[in-house]
Amino acid sequence: MNTDQIPLALYVHLPWCKRKCPYCDFNSHEHFDSSLESGYIDALLSDLKQQLATVPPRPLFSVFLGGGTPSLFSGASIARLLHGIDQAWGIGAGTEVSMEANPGSAEASRFADYRSAGVNRLSLGIQSFADEQLTALGRVHDSTQAMHAIHLAKQHFNRFNLDIMHGLPGQKIETALDDLERAIDQSHGHVSWYQLTIEPNTTFWSRPPKLPNDDILTDIQDAGEARFQASGLTQYEVSAWAAPQQMSQHNLNYWTFGDYIGIGAGAHGKITTANGSVTRTRRSRSPRDYLAGITEGVKPHQQTLPKTELPVEFMLNALRLKNGVPASLFKAHTGLELAVVRQQIERLATKGLLSADTERIATTNHGYRFLNDVIASFMDNGNK
Repeated sequence: MNTDQIPLALYVHLPWCKRKCPYCDFNSHEHFDSSLESGYIDALLSDLKQQLATVPPRPLFSVFLGGGTPSLFSGASIARLLHGIDQAWGIGAGTEVSMEANPGSAEASRFADYRSAGVNRLSLGIQSFADEQLTALGRVHDSTQAMHAIHLAKQHFNRFNLDIMHGLPGQKIETALDDLERAIDQSHGHVSWYQLTIEPNTTFWSRPPKLPNDDILTDIQDAGEARFQASGLTQYEVSAWAAPQQMSQHNLNYWTFGDYIGIGAGAHGKITTANGSVTRTRRSRSPRDYLAGITEGVKPHQQTLPKTELPVEFMLNALRLKNGVPASLFKAHTGLELAVVRQQIERLATKGLLSADTERIATTNHGYRFLNDVIASFMDNGNK
């Protein structure tokens, strides 16, 4: 298997937040102390060098700084991190370097420093423009700070994303669509728009808020999709709409079953080896344990996926894309012949759920509405 043809990206996890949001199930931790920055950057760079030594060399496809709230870190720390990544691996002139940021005034004031450090794409966690909704979500910013952050992003970045949620506690259709309207109006060509879900191990799971009923949620989704259609932004992924040339390259690498190294507390990775096996990696979720493990030279936990799981893993990602992927990508990124899923593809095409185009693997518009069922059909096949 030619792994040189599989893109290899980097995910960096910066796990601290000012406050844990009640809906958040990501690996994030409160009580950030800026004195931790230097040691954590050292650990990230050591982590990267350790993992690069075990991975067949490939150009760096993209970098994504996620969290937590990466924008709690100073511009100087982000510059040192990206410089270290460049020295260890090499960040090309055209490489997408994305960073998540929250609109709190302290973080937003650093945007110029992040751009100078080498970040060229920002993802702003706006979530809502309504103060009542932001309070219900436990966010630490208000609508005025959100607009200020967007203003600064426009000054310093040619590419940025606005994250907006809908189906929020007590939200009406009009409020949800007003949020979306403002996001589209203020966007620079990319909006992530998704429904709030209540996840286990969150405050909302133990103390559920009152959410809109299913009829309202459906009406919001339908009206929102119609508004996007009129906006000129095109849906390319389940929860992402973009103008031409504005799609997130890092996320596209995930959905096309590309490879990525994950560094940082709780970071996950996916690596394809020369023999075609796919290994998932993960680091300890606890920042303290992560830092101690890096000092001791502890390697990431590894799990090699059975070949029987590769088809559903591939489809779980690729079918998130509205236009799917070239059929040839299945063999290129799994090492398996397309024949192993041909029967399921043909069966789903007969039902009108997958495209009948033999050159692509993609859902129909109807199939996209029932994406979970489509993906489940490949899972069922793998268990037979």
